Amino acid sequence: QVQLVESGGGLVQAGGSLRLSCVASGLTFSSYQMGWFRQAPGKEREVVAAISWSGVSTYYTDSVKGRFIISRDNAENTVYLQMNALKPEDTAVYYCAAATGWGARPEPTDFGSWGQGIQVTVSS
Repeated sequence: QVQLVESGGGLVQAGGSLRLSCVASGLTFSSYQMGWFRQAPGKEREVVAAISWSGVSTYYTDSVKGRFIISRDNAENTVYLQMNALKPEDTAVYYCAAATGWGARPEPTDFGSWGQGIQVTVSS
């Protein structure tokens, strides 16, 4: 059974930083592309960042480019999301997810396994 467990969320002031972690079990982690998604109240779930199985290729949505960094440690079955210069509009529940691949850009439908989500709140 695949399990993805997120940690590191919380409340932070605008301009601050947080690092999210997601530990995976029940899958061959190094064979999966990994992604971070978020969903704010009343909005659709959107991709934030994604990383290939090797870590060589990454994808970022435009609104987080230059502020967020996705990385992974295949030896620790863990994917990270370093979030810097946080803005109130980054407030959402953040989800970790695993996929065997994606098309032109990662979409939620590409990801078959999901974590339970973790709240990130950025105060102004």
